[in-house]
Amino acid sequence: MRHGKKFNHLGRKAAHRKAMLSNMATSLILHKRISTTLAKAKELKKYVEPLVTRAKEDTTHNRRVAFSYLKNKEAIISLFGEVIAKVGTRPGGYTRIIKTGFRLGDNAEMCIIELVDFNELMLKDAKPAKKTTRRSRRGTGASKPAEIEAAAATTSEEKPSKPQAPEASDDTDTESEEK
Repeated sequence: MRHGKKFNHLGRKAAHRKAMLSNMATSLILHKRISTTLAKAKELKKYVEPLVTRAKEDTTHNRRVAFSYLKNKEAIISLFGEVIAKVGTRPGGYTRIIKTGFRLGDNAEMCIIELVDFNELMLKDAKPAKKTTRRSRRGTGASKPAEIEAAAATTSEEKPSKPQAPEASDDTDTESEEK
């Protein structure tokens, strides 16, 4: 039975899985973006994000804990330096997984995992998206109320300047009143 076995073992023994995740995390921190399978990326996300959270507070203890996970001095320097400089204010969600399709040999689902604030193309796309407005399908929904208000304003201005005569009633009504 598999009770209590929550994480994906990735078809590897514990030592192999630990070494693989450590190497992938080091590559992600140094290169800011790596291409891998979706299952490995999801496990790597669980492995890297606590490290980034720990790196927000630059203490000797936190550096040693991060080093026990990564085992690479350049990755530690990059993590506590340039990575935290960009994502230090973010309250979580430091990585992004983008699906890229399926691998040709074994049809495994491939993806790109990247550090969020290092993708310049996504940052540029996010800013213009805020400027766009939503439009209704019924045509120019925003301009119709403005036209109605403008028409009402012109008719209200014309009414006081032009007194109108009461409308004439039908002849049948006047004949019945006379009798």
